[in-house]
Amino acid sequence: MTRNGVLRLAVVLAGLMGAAGVVLAAASAHQADAARLASASSMLLFHASAVIGAALLTGHGIARRGLGLTATFGFVAGATLFAGDLTLRQYAGHGLFTMAAPTGGTLLILSWLVLAIAALWPRPVA
Repeated sequence: MTRNGVLRLAVVLAGLMGAAGVVLAAASAHQADAARLASASSMLLFHASAVIGAALLTGHGIARRGLGLTATFGFVAGATLFAGDLTLRQYAGHGLFTMAAPTGGTLLILSWLVLAIAALWPRPVA
């Protein structure tokens, strides 16, 4: 995949995360006892923006490329695990797997830290 192709993929995934977040927000507003969906929605919407931001920072060279991409796709994976687990619990009565939501949350925390390091650690001088 080309340099810009990876970043474009991240933006596509962010768009899907944002759309899913809005759907879950609407579902949580219209269903009884849907607090899980509200949490899943917030996680997707917030981190969709983070994915776009991390992709832009990486694409513009503000964040070191390898670490920036790690953070970018860590946000995607973490939010997907977290929201997917809560959504499945709401509709199917069981989660993705044991500790899926906490694993996703931990991945999100680590992705934020990796993004910070990516911005602090300068690129090698060419």
